Amino acid sequence: MKRVLGIETSCDETAAAVVHGRHVESDVVHSQVSLHAPYGGVVPELASRDHLRNIRPVIEAALSRANCTLDAIDGIAVTCRPGLSGALLVGMQAAQGLAWAAQKPIVGVDHLIGHLLAVFLEYDTPGTHEPAFPFIGLLASGGHSALYKVSGPLATDIEELGATRDDAAGEAFDKVAKLLGLGYPGGPIIDKLAAQGDPDRVTLSKPMAQKSELEFSFSGLKTNVLRWVTKHGRPGDDQTLRDLCASFQRRVVDSLLDKALIAARDEGIGRIVIAGGVAANRELRTRGAERAAAQGLEFIIPPFRACTDNAAMIAYAGAMRLERGEDDAGRLEMSPHTLLPTVTRKGSGRRRTTPSAQSPG
Repeated sequence: MKRVLGIETSCDETAAAVVHGRHVESDVVHSQVSLHAPYGGVVPELASRDHLRNIRPVIEAALSRANCTLDAIDGIAVTCRPGLSGALLVGMQAAQGLAWAAQKPIVGVDHLIGHLLAVFLEYDTPGTHEPAFPFIGLLASGGHSALYKVSGPLATDIEELGATRDDAAGEAFDKVAKLLGLGYPGGPIIDKLAAQGDPDRVTLSKPMAQKSELEFSFSGLKTNVLRWVTKHGRPGDDQTLRDLCASFQRRVVDSLLDKALIAARDEGIGRIVIAGGVAANRELRTRGAERAAAQGLEFIIPPFRACTDNAAMIAYAGAMRLERGEDDAGRLEMSPHTLLPTVTRKGSGRRRTTPSAQSPG
């Protein structure tokens, strides 16, 4: 089993972790939420500068908490795609410098693959149940919402079945929260308010209700909330606000689960894994487990800490490549796009595209 130092700087978290096999020995995350909150979203230039300030102390803290040095590390894994270009470069440059100085192999990791494999991580309790391949991966975050058939831990083992045509689920949460004056990030705030609301008291349309393909669309639902607010006014801190949040969240959750269950049925796969920041949503976790059980499916839920961006998932995904003797030293490339081929494009229609430049991931 490899002991791997993982580094993650794809967006607004500066993270480093040490993972030995599946066991997370340390997991350090510096969040930039307070930095970006006044702007209602991530400002790329501010994110890059904050990564520069914090990358070294975060890496040092990860090694210290794991009680190890670079000499005890078997390799380094770093997020190289997709993400904010400037932010990615900060982590990659730090990782390459460490790998060169310590004469360790380095591998680039696709951020989405990291999320899909985060469910394998063990934190405080060793010997926990290890998910089996293949599984349907429901990845929902601020920047991505997609369904994957995951047959193994490498990029060549992962097939996109469908993705969002417009807004990602987490993006929709943030935009609706901003519309309602709830602040940023929107997901946790709406989740908390929705728990106290009635999803049936405010009528909102179901996203792509008549569509059978495995694609998502949340832009129309966001517009539906805007029209409701335009007609009725922005609710105050009252029951109406909670009911509106509950209705919105129910539509998002049901859309995600409906498509995931269809994918499991169509592919003949008996397990669904949720991943990404939206996987921390309590209604998604609860209703997903209930609906999957009703259909005789296994619904695998990662720990909350494994859902949001972290470096432990990058270390684990990187270990899968390091175990094969791979090393990207001297040829590591950054890209704002995922390595995984896509079948969904923005807007209407479907097409399969393959990235023109596939750097290791």
